[in-house]
Amino acid sequence: MNRTSRTCAAVLLAAGLAAAQEPSSDQSEEKESKRVLWIIPNYRTAPSIDNFHPITAGEKFKVASEDAFDRGTVGLAALFAGEAQLTNANRSFGQGAAGYGRYFGTAYGDFVIGDYMTEAIFPTLLHQDPRYFRRGKGSGWSRLGYAVGQIFLTHGDSGRVQFNYSEIVGNSVAVAISNSYYADNRTAGDAVSKLGAQLGVDMAANVLKEFWPDLQRKLRRKPRE
Repeated sequence: MNRTSRTCAAVLLAAGLAAAQEPSSDQSEEKESKRVLWIIPNYRTAPSIDNFHPITAGEKFKVASEDAFDRGTVGLAALFAGEAQLTNANRSFGQGAAGYGRYFGTAYGDFVIGDYMTEAIFPTLLHQDPRYFRRGKGSGWSRLGYAVGQIFLTHGDSGRVQFNYSEIVGNSVAVAISNSYYADNRTAGDAVSKLGAQLGVDMAANVLKEFWPDLQRKLRRKPRE
């Protein structure tokens, strides 16, 4: 996992842990925010698993498109590209504006390919639901464990809990595709590192999605005079 991935994951997990210190409250009447921390796309989060109904293949592709082409995704790609250029992660990309353009293009490509693989293509082929269903109940620590576990567990179109093949296999295929444009990082170790980085960031994002309504209430709370 590179430095930017570790930093992003750490920030997201810290935010979730901060929210986990307070008991949860009913979130069912709150309007779902389209972005977490005003930048991270949040189109595939559902407030609850209650009254589950499957979504169509077209809806899965719509969710992936909303995530892939959101301005927050573009901003995250710009951040990753800047860090990669600073560390000269891919020497063949070069430096300067042209080099940054290559770093940005590949970073954004990683996000777009990953979103379509894990939220549309494999969920459609495997009949799995790409949404994150917020638990919203129980202690903060139980919700934290649930959020982390959703990287490995998901719901099928039938509503039953299944191993999250869409996340694991989808990201693995995305990493394999990325080898075509990362000429300097094509070893097996590089591939494992990239996959671990993506799963770590997705895991941290799940934690923040779980606790985002709690954090919003904290941020809106006025200080006592």
